[in-house]
Amino acid sequence: MWKGTTLMTTTRNTKRKDKARVVLRKGESQRKDGKYDFRWTSPDGKRHSIYAPSLEELREKEKGIHLDSLEGIKAEARYVTLNDVFTLWAKVKRGLKDNTFQNYLYLYRQFVEPDFGKSKVSTLKKSDMKQFYNILADERGLQISTIDSVHTVLHQVLDMAVDDCYLRSNPSDNVLRELKKAHQFETTHRKALTVPEQNLLLSYLSKTPKYQHWYPIFAVMLGTGLRVGEATGLRWCDVDFEESTISVNHTLVNYDHRENNGGKKGCYFNCHSPKTKAGIRTVPMMDFVKEAFEMERAYQEEAAIHCTVTVDGYTDFIFINRFGECQHQGTLNKAIRRIIRDCNDEVLTNNPDSTILLPRFSCHTLRHTFTTRMCEAGVNIKVIQDALGHSDISTTLNIYADVTKELRKSEFENLDRQFAQWKVPAE
Repeated sequence: MWKGTTLMTTTRNTKRKDKARVVLRKGESQRKDGKYDFRWTSPDGKRHSIYAPSLEELREKEKGIHLDSLEGIKAEARYVTLNDVFTLWAKVKRGLKDNTFQNYLYLYRQFVEPDFGKSKVSTLKKSDMKQFYNILADERGLQISTIDSVHTVLHQVLDMAVDDCYLRSNPSDNVLRELKKAHQFETTHRKALTVPEQNLLLSYLSKTPKYQHWYPIFAVMLGTGLRVGEATGLRWCDVDFEESTISVNHTLVNYDHRENNGGKKGCYFNCHSPKTKAGIRTVPMMDFVKEAFEMERAYQEEAAIHCTVTVDGYTDFIFINRFGECQHQGTLNKAIRRIIRDCNDEVLTNNPDSTILLPRFSCHTLRHTFTTRMCEAGVNIKVIQDALGHSDISTTLNIYADVTKELRKSEFENLDRQFAQWKVPAE
């Protein structure tokens, strides 16, 4: 009895020690290989453990765990990767147009998931984000616009990590702003067609039988500033010939539905409402635009072409191909490349010294050209914003500033020539 009591007392007072006879704290132990580990139970009843090669390093990690506990950071955060949080974000994200969402998925999986996405969320620091963006810019040669889109996704994913208590703060906050300053990215402004180039394009399309059927859609885009999806999505009921107006209330998009929640996968058309309320608008129709619509109607009647498709309940589209199907943006840009080639060949054949040729341009250039013509005509900035469907006037102001800068330059060049004429000759 005495021996037993003595033994119990001795056991109760004996504390666990490591091989160096250092007293270990509750939850600490030393393995046979000499490494140390720490085990604990989180409030949800789950068992966790960490290890380190030395007791000092182990206790530094324990401080982090204790701090996480005080600040509500989940214990399992140290095991959760960026890819894990992205998967959750993709499941619960709402409020995006499907084509925008699919584009976000593509960007993440293309540039983040293979390498950086494997990082543990709890270890991410601002320096890690900076290094990742620098790699995208310097080693992979991505444009700042692409990096900006990647950042948009990453910032939202990391915001969710903060909300779900995997992180104290978002390490991507303000990082891209610093990157732009550090790299001094050159902003490439879209070049609009000049008035002579615009006239050359319209003249060539109207007079060349091979390309006459392309005149209406490109004339409409030049004369309205519609986005390509807005132009290809137009229906005859959207055009009011009596009031000379065009109602823009949806956009036609074609993209790869990689994930569609059990729906049909593949590349096909959808009709979406505009991204913002400003996108729903009524655009005035100039006379040459009205003539372009009438030319399209006459061409379809003569060729016995009529719309054969219905997209999300929308049908009777104006601009269709010879099979009666919706026009694709890729097809339009390919047609533009052929038009540029053949037009310039014809111009140079007739006049090898001609200085007016068609530059390389795309469908979006036509929208920018329309904007430029309005700025040159001195149209009120608010009217320009409404016509283009810009929700943020700063977008319109940036374009306006670029155009007026060029105008000022040309005006001063003209003034310089006038002063040269007035110059009094030296005696």
